[in-house]
Amino acid sequence: MSKPVPDASHATTLEIRDRCLCLHAQRAARALARRFDAAFRPLGLTSGQFSLLNALNRPEPPAMGAVAAVLAMDRTTLTAALKPLERRGLVRSEPGEDRRSRRLALTDAGRAVLAQAVPVWREVHAEVDAEVAAAGGGLRDALAALSAGQGTSR
Repeated sequence: MSKPVPDASHATTLEIRDRCLCLHAQRAARALARRFDAAFRPLGLTSGQFSLLNALNRPEPPAMGAVAAVLAMDRTTLTAALKPLERRGLVRSEPGEDRRSRRLALTDAGRAVLAQAVPVWREVHAEVDAEVAAAGGGLRDALAALSAGQGTSR
């Protein structure tokens, strides 16, 4: 019995371009990030940095692993994302329970920038939320369900 020949035709490329949920989600995420990036630019933040500051806004400094889980990123990516915020004095890293663990905390400057960014986020989020609602609104629930099941296998 012979193996089926993979379909790598241009027609397949067009099908994937037009139907692939993963591609459309990636493109939508990039468009949303650009929109929030533009709004946060006057504060010297990106949308990812805003999310990171927000994830650190807790009564007790969280462990790196907990922050990475909230942001759905690995620890290496989180470490790289923290560096510019640490250089700006918005975030500090503290020793954890043992020598290998670290806890992350907002500084007073970090809380001040986050406080300035929240009204910006609320405004842009309301605009995007209205656009999603006008388009039928089911997208929010579908994306929430997908992200809640992240890492789910086939």
